[in-house]
Amino acid sequence: MLRMSVFRREIPPTNGLPLQARDFVGRPHQSLTQAVQQWLHLPNEPIITCSGSAALMLALEVLAHREPERDEVIVPAYTCPIVVLAIARAHCPRPLKIRLCDLAPESVNMDTAELASVCSARTLAVLATHLGGRVADVSAIKAVAGPHGARVVEDAAQGMGARVVAQSVGLAGDVAFFSLAVGKGLSTYEGGLLFAKDDALHERLREHAARRLNPNLFWTMRRRAELLGYALLYRPAGLPYVYGRPLRRALQAHDEAMAVGDTFDRSCFPVHRMDDFRQRVAANAFERLPAFLDEAYSRARSRISMLSTISGLRVADDTPGVRGVFPFLMVLMPSKARRDRILDRLWTSGLGVSKLFVHTVPEYACVGPFLPQSELRSYPNARGFADRMFTISNSAWLDDDAFRLVFDSVQAGLA
Repeated sequence: MLRMSVFRREIPPTNGLPLQARDFVGRPHQSLTQAVQQWLHLPNEPIITCSGSAALMLALEVLAHREPERDEVIVPAYTCPIVVLAIARAHCPRPLKIRLCDLAPESVNMDTAELASVCSARTLAVLATHLGGRVADVSAIKAVAGPHGARVVEDAAQGMGARVVAQSVGLAGDVAFFSLAVGKGLSTYEGGLLFAKDDALHERLREHAARRLNPNLFWTMRRRAELLGYALLYRPAGLPYVYGRPLRRALQAHDEAMAVGDTFDRSCFPVHRMDDFRQRVAANAFERLPAFLDEAYSRARSRISMLSTISGLRVADDTPGVRGVFPFLMVLMPSKARRDRILDRLWTSGLGVSKLFVHTVPEYACVGPFLPQSELRSYPNARGFADRMFTISNSAWLDDDAFRLVFDSVQAGLA
């Protein structure tokens, strides 16, 4: 098993923007939401929420109250399990039912043939997920959902800054949200941005968020403390204590879901209003974000080219006309056994190698109570993706020498 060095250092599994002391004391040139709107050329100023999960919940509540006869939401069978919990928590005229759709073979996109068989007049929304910053084919999803009158919600939690031609992700569907959680580029520790391109729908979202998101002193103070902890510890010298040690304990206990942070319950995300202080911190940090993402993109392109020289593996990459974001690289091995061999060597090495989600959605015990019995089945393409994929951090802290250690280990694993 590889170890990064004799020093206690840990590379994060993803590429969050580090905070600086001046972010906490400076006064930004414009608000966070104004800055994001201008940067991404959004038609409406996004709505700040306390998390990406809360943003999804609010979006579905607005859509369901507009069309109360619709009560099904279609979700990819491989995604973060908290998505199901956010849907289950939505306050709608009827309880929402989750329908799952398999992935297309060797793809992060949903299988459109299976999606067509699942979509119906009861479908409220289809969740188009830009998984790991890889841009989903929203036009293909719309072609299936549109004839049924279903809305398309873009889950761009890991995709802020990704574009199709010159247009930001989030503008091809009806509603979209970004996440501001730890490790997803810009962070308020927890937070989200919600928007719609249609003016009337966006205004409904804004009004609903104003009613649903109320100040909460406990969560305000807790999130401020956590954001300060993020600023202090999100660096190679601090991460062994808040990431590395818990990771190794979980793996020693054979709890991979805990190791990657996939253990949730229905109350795992609070619903409250984000305070102005954290928004100002993020607005100050935002000034460094476009350059930070450009550097990450260039680093990812170089490393994808390098990995592509290894016969037998594939790296999930952009399609023509698309420029995604790369918080990490998603590497598909030819078999689960070979993927597991790589992880045996690298997962606890401190080199930023990990899994994204351990299971397909129905395999998580925490979501079982919220899925119809018909959805508790096998999704072979999603299962194959989960079994064969691992991630490599795209953090600048994984320098060329450290990446070479990862590369050599992957190459040896396919020898």
